[in-house]
Amino acid sequence: MPELVEEIAVLCKKFPQVKEYYQVTFLGQDDVAIQNKYKAIVKAEFVPGFKVQHPKARLAVARKAIADYKKIATSKYGLADIMLTFVESGVIFSNEYGEIESAFYNSMESMYQSTLKYLLKEQIVDDFDDRLLAVLKDTHQIYWWFHERLLYLYEQHIGHKPEF
Repeated sequence: MPELVEEIAVLCKKFPQVKEYYQVTFLGQDDVAIQNKYKAIVKAEFVPGFKVQHPKARLAVARKAIADYKKIATSKYGLADIMLTFVESGVIFSNEYGEIESAFYNSMESMYQSTLKYLLKEQIVDDFDDRLLAVLKDTHQIYWWFHERLLYLYEQHIGHKPEF
């Protein structure tokens, strides 16, 4: 048994996510601090002035933060929050820097759809509807038919046109 404890200690030192998983799962620690860590990684990739003045907008880094948090998340609200933060932050980036390549918008659209599906599955849409609508409002002037595609996804998943 001491070998197992020692091995777990080594894993926690070598892989911070293992430590976070045990903190949340076995020690009963609130995962808000961990959630905020992963949320900050997402925001740092897109939001000017959050960590650096000119963020790099690395979609893979932000998506990895969501995937990593999902592995240890204990809160359905926390995961939904980070997923929606990805889209909100991408919208901020687009509004700040103008037209971006279509792959960027496709990624944002995909995450918006995943967020909608997740919110519906977990039955927590009402808790996030204001933010979903804010994304739609904030995309009105963005290129690539981005606003229209998000609006379509909202209507398809929520079942009605949004009321602004």
